[in-house]
Amino acid sequence: MEVSRRLKVAPEAVRTWRRRFLDRGLDGLPDEPRPGVPRQITDADVERGIVKTLEEKPANPTHWSTRSMAAATGMSQSAISRIWRTSALAPHRCETFKLSTDPLFIDKVRDVVGLYLDPPEKALVLCLDEKSQIQALDRSQPVLPIMPGVPERRSHDYVRAGTTNLFAALEVATGKVIGSLHRRHRAAGFRNFLTKLDKEVPADLDVHLILHNYATHKTPAIKKWLLAHPRFHLHFTPTGSSWLNLVERWFGELTSKKLRRGVHRSVQALERDIRTWLADWNEHPRPFVWTKTADEILDKVAAYCQRISDSRH
Repeated sequence: MEVSRRLKVAPEAVRTWRRRFLDRGLDGLPDEPRPGVPRQITDADVERGIVKTLEEKPANPTHWSTRSMAAATGMSQSAISRIWRTSALAPHRCETFKLSTDPLFIDKVRDVVGLYLDPPEKALVLCLDEKSQIQALDRSQPVLPIMPGVPERRSHDYVRAGTTNLFAALEVATGKVIGSLHRRHRAAGFRNFLTKLDKEVPADLDVHLILHNYATHKTPAIKKWLLAHPRFHLHFTPTGSSWLNLVERWFGELTSKKLRRGVHRSVQALERDIRTWLADWNEHPRPFVWTKTADEILDKVAAYCQRISDSRH
């Protein structure tokens, strides 16, 4: 019992090893052969499967499947599946990416990320964008509700009832959102939204707006408005880098939890649902916390560029 307590093992295990030592001496201490079928896939086979997956393509399809890799290597389909699973390989999956070609990419990343991680005092940081052409869609047939063992089902076709556009400004510190709906997609809508922000943001605060590098954000009318409202400061994300604007995360929440599975027979019903969603969100806002530094982002982009350069050789 003293050995069991000191080694923190079960007394039965201590008795088993003591008995094996008394019967066979040191020869009784190594593990005995375990039951089961002997291993048929060697380490060399595993390495061969991984290397072939990473460095070769099949003759006709665009990517390997477990069946085609099994045929090419002479191993079983289940063995290939286990090798891929333990090596975190998934040839059937493919994700997209886009690298910005903005010549001021580095400066803009440092500017925007600096506002996220170290916002200025006596100022409000807002992420602003427009979600345009939001469609009011009505399904051609009634939606079948969820049942045990059966998910909710809806017809793949729909009837369009019109569109609306949503300007939204996400307050980085609190997660609150200021929104405005309008039917027409025009440049004047952005100026009207700026006026709305000017009325709702306390007058003693500067306003730093993070927004995309669209031409409508730089028109003469906008420049004139900004000169008349010097507390507003515009910070542009790099071209093709919408991921840097946190309001896109909020648009994703709106889309997945309200719009994608919504049924709206009119634009009025669609706008009513969006306003309700916005009001509910602002009752219990949840900020999206930015954690990556500018250096971490730029290092990752540099690594992508290096991989692209290497893949061309």
